[in-house]
Amino acid sequence: MVDGSTTPYPEPRALFVMVVNECIQGVLPKMDNKIAGTRNYFQPQDSNFMHRDTIKLFAGSMCHDLVSEIAQHLNQAGYKNVRPGKYVRSVFANGNIFIRLNESVRGQDVYLIQTMSDPVHDNIFEMLIMIDALKRDSALRINVIFPYMAYGRSDKKDQPRVPITARMLANMIEVAGADRYMTIDLHSGQIQGFFNIPGDVLRAVYLLTDRIRAMNIPNLVIASTDLGFAKEGREWASLLSSRLVVVEKRRTSNDGSSEAMSLIGDVAGCNVVVVDDEVLTGGSLVNAVKILREHGAQDVYLAFTHALLAGNAVERLRQLNVKHIFTTNTVPVSEEKRLPNMDVLSVGPLLAEVIRRAHEGRSVGELFDE
Repeated sequence: MVDGSTTPYPEPRALFVMVVNECIQGVLPKMDNKIAGTRNYFQPQDSNFMHRDTIKLFAGSMCHDLVSEIAQHLNQAGYKNVRPGKYVRSVFANGNIFIRLNESVRGQDVYLIQTMSDPVHDNIFEMLIMIDALKRDSALRINVIFPYMAYGRSDKKDQPRVPITARMLANMIEVAGADRYMTIDLHSGQIQGFFNIPGDVLRAVYLLTDRIRAMNIPNLVIASTDLGFAKEGREWASLLSSRLVVVEKRRTSNDGSSEAMSLIGDVAGCNVVVVDDEVLTGGSLVNAVKILREHGAQDVYLAFTHALLAGNAVERLRQLNVKHIFTTNTVPVSEEKRLPNMDVLSVGPLLAEVIRRAHEGRSVGELFDE
């Protein structure tokens, strides 16, 4: 120093703290208002961060009609101009899928709706590509809604040298960048444990039982198509204040074929609603209806969530000559598959309400008194 003093310089850490304090106390208050105003970008966000104008909906190839209905319900609930997001989907000559978003999703709460019906692998991979596109455009949160989840039957290693494909599919959705998932009526409840991200597994039973209850069917009995669906069947019976019977069956091969063995319970002189989660070929329903009629059932109704209806399933249902069929649009049901006695109930209002509650940070369970 000039006066020859031997006073040491401050320690580096103390010097840094001193400089920062001087900047805070002396420099910032003297800054130009325009520059000082930039400090607002670093202020904590309002606690109600998920504003109503930060929500975006995107429809996969199989769900355009469903997403348009969801948007309509959200607009009726007070949201501002919610509509399906715009994007371009192309398929190259080699089969590769290309997705390009036509609008920004930066900082948005995004809901991508894509079911996993036929063509299954195209729809799954399209969904994964869209998740990646949303993530790379800095979406605040990516919520993936697949009303129907494929590979639900591949949920355990029940034979030597077989995969657990449902677990692999859950991992793929997470790795692609999803922050949350929603679905309806998983084939097996344990699939929820395959995901490490939060999710909501919704139930179509309330929607279907409300419709059946309105028909005032006398002397009603609920029939589960197999022992594996007996727990869900018991809930159906409870909601409709009726009894439960169970059709005992066994799988005869890995292609989904089954054979009805016996009936547990009495249906003589009763009207019966046969319930299941999904119908692929219709074999289980054909066997169930046959054994129920052999045991004296009167009018028979069918109720199931996922109307996959592959192969000759529609013709099988037509020939069953049941009183009425109740299902939902978790997978698109084309006009040629809609029989005259079939009601296809929309899950659009249900999904719209769940999206609204998730966006606003409210309980989904309250919707079902849970």
